[in-house]
Amino acid sequence: MRLLIALLLPWLTFFTIGRPIAGIICLILQLTLIGWIPATIWAVYALSQYKTDQKIAKALSGRR
Repeated sequence: MRLLIALLLPWLTFFTIGRPIAGIICLILQLTLIGWIPATIWAVYALSQYKTDQKIAKALSGRR
């Protein structure tokens, strides 16, 4: 679901993963037609990093 949000409303993705400042910057970037593609790429990349961080945290918490 978040991937679909990242493609359609990139700025909203940052708010769902707890990065509101990046969400505001992404919204400003997305307001320009040229900035829509970089904003989408940035949101998808940030979402993948968020998922990776969650997996690492889960693996580390399971070790202890």
